[in-house]
Amino acid sequence: MNTVEPPDHVLNTFGLTAHPPIQMGDSWVGGWRVGEVVLSLVPDHARAAWSASVRESLYVEGLRIARPFRATDGRYVVSGWRADTYIAGAPEPRHDEVVLVADRLHAATATLERPRFLLQSPAPPHTDVDVFTAADRAAWEDVPLRTARAAGMGEPTSPDGAQSVEMLKTLATLRKNVSLESQVVHGDLFGTVLFAGAAAPGITDIVPYWRPASWAAAVVVVDSLAWGGADDDLVRRWADQQEWPQMMLRAAMFRLAVHALHPRATAGALPGLQRVVDLVRLML
Repeated sequence: MNTVEPPDHVLNTFGLTAHPPIQMGDSWVGGWRVGEVVLSLVPDHARAAWSASVRESLYVEGLRIARPFRATDGRYVVSGWRADTYIAGAPEPRHDEVVLVADRLHAATATLERPRFLLQSPAPPHTDVDVFTAADRAAWEDVPLRTARAAGMGEPTSPDGAQSVEMLKTLATLRKNVSLESQVVHGDLFGTVLFAGAAAPGITDIVPYWRPASWAAAVVVVDSLAWGGADDDLVRRWADQQEWPQMMLRAAMFRLAVHALHPRATAGALPGLQRVVDLVRLML
């Protein structure tokens, strides 16, 4: 969680000086509420500005979307901070509803053009964005982790990291060609969809990937099974998604690659992924 308070010049540029910043919890990880606006540090300026521009006019039936709050000079991002209108809620283990959010959202984002920054390859010094980019490509490229190695990311040395690489390579041998169209999808919905009683679910950001819509739904299911306490039947309930076994396979490979590459990955995250790998292998 970000503990860095928004500096005065950022507050001034967004015109947010009437209320003191209040640090928020799980509902807006790293966010600071200032009146009816939330300020958040961004990991990547281009992605933050893109997300803001999309959310400014995006409409999805049955979904609350945090709209960007522009600075007084019109910018979306100021000194690494973005501002969004506050929406109420917190993450809850309503896993099927999150998958439904994915379906509704991606029907609306299907017409968006591919952002140019998604074509860029990771390069040192590596940021979190580079790690997730390399992990995403590991699930699709002919040789898993080829992009990571080309970018100078070393092989994991911890026992759990090495185990995740072995599981990743095993799953890679089970891949089959798929012919699904890629589109802009939100690749990090688990734990970020906000619920507030009977109100429509809400999202505060769009983390863009260029993949099939059913892959993004599979990432939600993988995360829910690995770390959210979801029941095994969650996989079956969404089996009408396109190329579901192969999308679950690639979503699991993606998360295994993140575990192998991310410097803050912990051994405690691996047992949940092992559970997912076992379920995926039964599907194939």
